[in-house]
Amino acid sequence: MRQALTRCWRSWRDLRRFSASPPEHRKIVFYSEGTGYWRYFRGVIQELLAASSLTISYVTSDPADPLLETTKPRLATYYIGRGSAMAAFFQSVEARVVVMTMPDLETFHIKRSRTVGQYVYLHHSIVSTHMVYRKAAFDHFDSILCVGPHHVEETREWEAAFGLPQKQLVPHGYGLLDDMMASPPPAPANRERKTILVAPSWGREGLLESYGLPLCRCLLDSGHRVVVRPHPRSVQLAPHLIPDLQRVLGRDKDFVIDSDREGWHSLVEADVMISDWSGVAFEYAFGLLRPVVFVDTPRKVNNPEYERLHAVPFEVQAREKVGRIVVPGRWDEMGEAVSLALSDGAGKQDELLRQREKSIFNVGTSASAATGYLLQLAR
Repeated sequence: MRQALTRCWRSWRDLRRFSASPPEHRKIVFYSEGTGYWRYFRGVIQELLAASSLTISYVTSDPADPLLETTKPRLATYYIGRGSAMAAFFQSVEARVVVMTMPDLETFHIKRSRTVGQYVYLHHSIVSTHMVYRKAAFDHFDSILCVGPHHVEETREWEAAFGLPQKQLVPHGYGLLDDMMASPPPAPANRERKTILVAPSWGREGLLESYGLPLCRCLLDSGHRVVVRPHPRSVQLAPHLIPDLQRVLGRDKDFVIDSDREGWHSLVEADVMISDWSGVAFEYAFGLLRPVVFVDTPRKVNNPEYERLHAVPFEVQAREKVGRIVVPGRWDEMGEAVSLALSDGAGKQDELLRQREKSIFNVGTSASAATGYLLQLAR
C-alpha cells in the first residue's frame, strides 16, 4: 500500500513538473508504456540529441524505467504511472509532437489532446497493420513511421476503404534491426547439439498454448537443446503454461525457459527459431540472417475486417520467403524442417539479405530518417 501511494504521489509530482516545463522542452515528447519499449525509441532519441539543440521529453508509465535515472543532457524524463495521472497527462498534454508505440489512440481511454500538433506512431513490430492489430488501431494518428513498403500500401488501402483522411506516411525502417546489425553477434558455436529457440506470439490458439508440450518433446527427442521464450502476455493470460512445461520437462538438462523480457541472449545463441505469427521471427531472420521454422497455427486475427483489403499481411506473405512452414501436429516433419533449415547455409543468408532490402526502409539508417522528419514537425 505504501509503495502504491508513493508511486501515485510521484506520478502527480512529475505530471506537474512536465506541465510546468518550458514550451521548447515540449516540442518533441516521447511516451513509453514500459521499459521494454526503450529499444524502439533509443536510436531516434539519440539521433535527435546529436542532430539538434532541442531538449527532448521522455514520459514513461514504468516506475522502473532506467531512463528516469538518466543524466543525459537535454533529455528530460517523467513518470506518470498507469492511473489517473496518466489519464490527465493525455487529456491535457501540450506539445508540438507526441511520439508513441502504443496503438488504439482515441479508441479506448487514451484520447487525443487538442493542444498537440501531431501524433506520430512508431512501429514496434515488422508485421502488418490490418490483421494483428484492432480495427481502428492507427486511424487517429497524424503520421506513421513505416517499417517498409507494406505499411504504406495497406495503410493507404485502409484509408480509402473506410473514407479516412490520409496520414503522413514516412519511410522510416526498423531501429531494432539497425541495432542488431551495428553490433552483429558471432555465429552460434559449431556444436553437435544445436539450440532451437521457441519464440511464439500469444493467444488462445498460440503455439505454446496449443502445442507447447508435444513440440518441445519432439525437439528434445531429436537431440536438440530447446530454449522457450514465452511472450509476456502468454505468461499473464495462461499462468499455468510455463509451470506445466517445467513440471514435465524441467528435469531435462537441454530444456530451458528464458524469462528475460528482452530475450537478446537466447536470440543470439539460437541456431534456428520456431515461431507462429510473432513479429520476432522477422527480427531474428532479418537481424541475424538465421533460419526460422513457422508452425502454421490459426492466424492471429484481432481485426476480422482485414480481408476487406487486397493487401496480404506481411506476416502471411513473407513466411515462405524467410523460412519453412510445418503443419501443427506433424512433429515428424518438424525434425526434417529443422534439419533442412540448419543445412540451408549461405544461400539462405543471401535470400534473407535480398528480402530485408526489399521489405525494410532505410536499413541501417532508420534513426536519421525519423529524426529529419520529427525536426521538421518541431519547427
